[in-house]
Amino acid sequence: MTARIDHAVVSGTFSLDGETHEVDNNIWVIGDDTECIVIDAPHDVDAIRAVIGDRTLKAILCTHAHDDHVRVAPALRNAVPAPILLHPDDRPLWELTHTDELWDLDLADGQELEVGGATLRILHTPGHAPGAVCVYVESLGAVFTGDTLFNGGPGATGRSFSDRPTIEASIRAKLFALPDETVVHTGHGDDTTIGAEKANLG
Repeated sequence: MTARIDHAVVSGTFSLDGETHEVDNNIWVIGDDTECIVIDAPHDVDAIRAVIGDRTLKAILCTHAHDDHVRVAPALRNAVPAPILLHPDDRPLWELTHTDELWDLDLADGQELEVGGATLRILHTPGHAPGAVCVYVESLGAVFTGDTLFNGGPGATGRSFSDRPTIEASIRAKLFALPDETVVHTGHGDDTTIGAEKANLG
């Protein structure tokens, strides 16, 4: 069986620095008919489980620890179960949402995970958050960028734990090294491509 990408959108809130905003988050699931990995755990356990179906969930991979990406990660872990993976540099953000429990396994730059015959390569891309990562799947011609890169440019850097020069450096070094035709699946909003975003960032 060949790995594929499944997708859904869920709605909820994002809170940081004393502000709360309504947001729509993408749910991305990579795998085949028997096993899968979920990228991020926003808002709604039942909606995520609906995308997983009856497959074995190998991991809940968090691109970063803003609350709209990890809020239901522990609940999903308990329901399925499956380990939560997060880059350790995002511990301060994780602890803003989850004060009494941690994730299970640390992510590292260059790490590779296997699911459904596909290899997922972790790219540490700090800037939107210190431990932000993107997930490159060469066999699917896709990269999952969380909030590091959107259709239209880099993710937000106007809040705590973020930095504009850092995110631009991450994008140029890690993401713009990928083939131009690579499809960018974002944490919010529409897909784009690496080639298109090279033009947007300049």
